[in-house]
Amino acid sequence: MKKRDAKDLISKYLRDDISPEERILVEQWFIKDLQDSPDLPTPDRIETVDKRIRENLLKHIGEQKAVVKPINMWPRILAAASVLLFVVIGGYYILHKPQVKLQMAANNIHDIAPGGNKAILTLANGKQIVLTGAKNGQLATQGNIVVTKSADGELIYNVQAENNNTEVVYNTMATPRGGQYHLKLADGTNVWLNAASSIKYPTAFTGKSREVEITGEAYFEVVHNAAMPFRVISNGQKVEVLGTHFNVNTYNDEPAIKTTLIEGSVKVTTAKHNAMLKPGQQSVINSEDNAPIKIIDNADPEQVLAWKNEEFNFSETDIQAVMRQIGRWYDVDIEYAGKIPGDRLSGTFSRNLTASKALKLLKFSGINFKIEGRKIIVN
Repeated sequence: MKKRDAKDLISKYLRDDISPEERILVEQWFIKDLQDSPDLPTPDRIETVDKRIRENLLKHIGEQKAVVKPINMWPRILAAASVLLFVVIGGYYILHKPQVKLQMAANNIHDIAPGGNKAILTLANGKQIVLTGAKNGQLATQGNIVVTKSADGELIYNVQAENNNTEVVYNTMATPRGGQYHLKLADGTNVWLNAASSIKYPTAFTGKSREVEITGEAYFEVVHNAAMPFRVISNGQKVEVLGTHFNVNTYNDEPAIKTTLIEGSVKVTTAKHNAMLKPGQQSVINSEDNAPIKIIDNADPEQVLAWKNEEFNFSETDIQAVMRQIGRWYDVDIEYAGKIPGDRLSGTFSRNLTASKALKLLKFSGINFKIEGRKIIVN
């Protein structure tokens, strides 16, 4: 190509008056220039090109709800020279190659919708109510407790009148893979259940404590009551609070149980160990028997609570951990073709995207995916 032609192409690129094919060519030159250059690019150069490519990526996907947060790439580039920038920008080039477009177009035929408000309520008498299709309003009466479903899909327990009946009856709410739900207990405590999770709780709290049992993941905003501590039992650990906000991740397929304190204070207890958490701290309990409780300071609340806020949020997260979240939310099986990639991913995007659009964003890292029925294959 003549030098004059190259300059014209670059001018068109800067004016944003360029065809998709020409854009790929210019950005490929830039990638090659970074890869071959002995010097690191300036921060301004990185920021300008990174911003343009990210905006083009979002335009390509065409989803207003998809938000990829800017990643501070400069420290990583200082640590790993221009190779990392090549990988990040190269993901955009890979995403726009014609054969990848054709592959994703084929995958869209078998696209998978995101999860939503889905749960099953099991009453004390064993009756089950599918909350997804249940009408708003009163669902059941159990003693002096009335169970209602609000217009926004929240399940609420209200005490209608005091009585002297000391019998404690329990309900269970369970979300499937691809489901989540919001519950308000009789004491006013709010509970959000993530996908493939459950909570067993009394319809009304009596005695000297308030105790519930969970599986999977749940976020609690506990109403303060100094006379009745609130306890969450899960997979060999107990979390005790008076009134506070915290998240518990206790999935069986995760390598550790993680309890993250947002505000207030909690006490985490296992068979042989206990620890007090301060706001911003996270306790980590490995699956090993009698393992000590590890405390992580400065846990990222946005990342921990992303699921509750209808987002995926990854920060240097390994691909298997990412795909476990994807699998639970889209109710799909994950299969790895060949060696499992050692890549770590960073970024944030909406959980309201279809599976193919979510995978397009993940492909920005350079990893390939294929949808077959209700299975995602990672290459």
